Amino acid sequence: MAKAHVIVVGNEKGGAGKSTVATHLAVALMHEGARVAVLDLDVRQRSTERFFTSRAAWAAAKAADLVHPTACLKVGEGLEAALACDADFLMVDTPGADTELSRAAHQAADLIVTPMNDSFVDFDVLGEVDPVSLEVLRPSLYSETVWDARKRRAAARGRSIDWVILRNRLAPVEARNRRRVDEKLAALSRRVGFRVVAGLRDRVIYRELFPFGLTVSDLTRGVRPLPVSMGHVVARQELRMLMYELGLTAMAAAAE
Repeated sequence: MAKAHVIVVGNEKGGAGKSTVATHLAVALMHEGARVAVLDLDVRQRSTERFFTSRAAWAAAKAADLVHPTACLKVGEGLEAALACDADFLMVDTPGADTELSRAAHQAADLIVTPMNDSFVDFDVLGEVDPVSLEVLRPSLYSETVWDARKRRAAARGRSIDWVILRNRLAPVEARNRRRVDEKLAALSRRVGFRVVAGLRDRVIYRELFPFGLTVSDLTRGVRPLPVSMGHVVARQELRMLMYELGLTAMAAAAE
């Protein structure tokens, strides 16, 4: 049995923003006072693992007072070891591919967060549409994978997994394509049972802070590797809203 509340950031397509979401949620939880362990299952890219390595190095070089994970685990240490971590939350970043470890992580999850960009290219990971009418034909292989994980979890523990689709990198203005994607997401959600929330917009600050191992939650008078603007304040509020929509604010407060 997992001691920690397991959050899996999953999507079998690369470039959807999984690592950005995983690192920002993990750091935000730590700022709320929660103990967070992190596991990066992407053995090739290892963006999340590298993020926290850079974070430790930057904090040491700048003598900065930063929050850090209780553990930052590597794939070789195994999923079972990660699930047994003495932490309030386990944040798992998965690869953009179907792997045995990724499937096992999905089945162990309490919350699955699936980031997707504002396009039918990303929607294709969730469901197939008719090329003429754009009607949803069937769930995709990834949706079936999550559906199977939720069934197994419900049978084993008597409760299902909360699955959230995160509309990531939304353009600042509404477009016809976004309305179409919204309609198809609503139709598919009724079939496979996920909920949809607004994620992180396409802001330069999220990319600028990555090399330092920092997020917008870290920015203070003493932690300011870049000039702070009003856009950074808006980005921090955006992240806070995401935490609230995922139910993580209340859970972190209860864990503190």
